[in-house]
Amino acid sequence: MPSGAEGKAEKGTSEFDFSAIVPGLLNWYDRNARILPWREDSSPYRVWISEIMLQQTRVEAAKPYFERFFAALPDLASLASAPEELLLKLWEGLGYYSRVRNLARCARIIQAEYGGHFPGSAEELRRLPGIGEYTAGAIASISFGLPEPAVDGNVLRVAARLTGYPGEVTQPRFRKEITGKLRAVYPAGRCGDFTQSLMELGAVVCLPNGAPKCSCCPLAELCEGRRAGTAAEIPVRAPKKPRRVERRCVFLLCCGERVALRKRPSKGLLAGLWEFPALEGAFEVSRLAELGIPPETPVERVVSARHVFSHLEWEMQGYLAELSQPVEGYEWVTRQELETRISLPSAFRVFRRFLLTGK
Repeated sequence: MPSGAEGKAEKGTSEFDFSAIVPGLLNWYDRNARILPWREDSSPYRVWISEIMLQQTRVEAAKPYFERFFAALPDLASLASAPEELLLKLWEGLGYYSRVRNLARCARIIQAEYGGHFPGSAEELRRLPGIGEYTAGAIASISFGLPEPAVDGNVLRVAARLTGYPGEVTQPRFRKEITGKLRAVYPAGRCGDFTQSLMELGAVVCLPNGAPKCSCCPLAELCEGRRAGTAAEIPVRAPKKPRRVERRCVFLLCCGERVALRKRPSKGLLAGLWEFPALEGAFEVSRLAELGIPPETPVERVVSARHVFSHLEWEMQGYLAELSQPVEGYEWVTRQELETRISLPSAFRVFRRFLLTGK
């Protein structure tokens, strides 16, 4: 038998009546739903792209990316045939570049195996590259009107506060339980609206970091967390491991109007993306040889930057070097290409800006 917090959690979630949230939440959504570009058309292509973009990205930040992406690739066929350099440029700044590569892989599979039409069940959607439980639920409910929950961190937070759940919301058991309970109460004819109403509530009312807006929540009277005064303390998450810190020297190698770039390894962090040549650790003149640069080359210390990944932190110092002739082993591109054609991860944004503006 479960005991302690876990036992209480199971009792709380099992007793909560999720069907009671449906009318009030839909009424609130009808009156308060934000106007968003991906809500204008619930076709699976638009829902799919928006949900992939919104992973780890705020709505306001995602809007211009969404508009730009659709201007360039308005349908599945154009995405399936798009060159990778264009895909990476359109995705530049969103991070997690494996996602846009999976978008292209997925589009090619749908073109080849499904006649260019998205499969209409969550089970089939989950078989496609880059489409997990959450994205499959979003497409199935919003585009196809199926009772398939899309349970992400926002929805888990809402569910944990509603039920007063005192355990860790990242546990698979809790996600599975909430998914099942929500699926059982999906309203016929309004499955897509119900999915989006849960998303909306977590995005604008039941906010993270101990800041729920209980006074304007349509479910306030049903919320166990509010009743018990614990809503701000929920959800409970496991402590994050400290990030590893790496010091890096980033070299801006210039030859006339051209700048040196190189591709990162095909596996691992920022796999296969362009970067400025770099060395780990502290700078020493003797280390220029590791980059194929003559040790007597004048080097100027310029801008610095810090970039945080989920598990790693880069502390970067930039160094500018003017070369009389290009060095082999690099791709030499113009500054204009650096701005308009080449996709660089956001980790290097400060250094590109320096090359383009001098500051």
